[in-house]
Amino acid sequence: MRQPCAYILTNRSNHLFYIGVTGDIAARMVQHRNGQGSAHCRRYNIHKLVHAEFHATMADAIAREKALKEWHRDWKRRLVNENNPAWTDLFDTILS
Repeated sequence: MRQPCAYILTNRSNHLFYIGVTGDIAARMVQHRNGQGSAHCRRYNIHKLVHAEFHATMADAIAREKALKEWHRDWKRRLVNENNPAWTDLFDTILS
């Protein structure tokens, strides 16, 4: 799916976060899951997509990514809880 996107990944226990931006969420998730994404994700096994926001432009997606990175952990948790209360992996949902 080629569209600018800011996203949040977490690990299996939902304690660690990774916030990123991409123009193609499907390709980026494949990279993360194959260990070709960020070193932080590889090191801490962070590859569960729990939040994704699609934007009209890459500039908007980057601005949102930067804003999310400044948020406190509790705010990030609340954002995921509002949109994905079960903290399920959204990757398959986004692809369909």
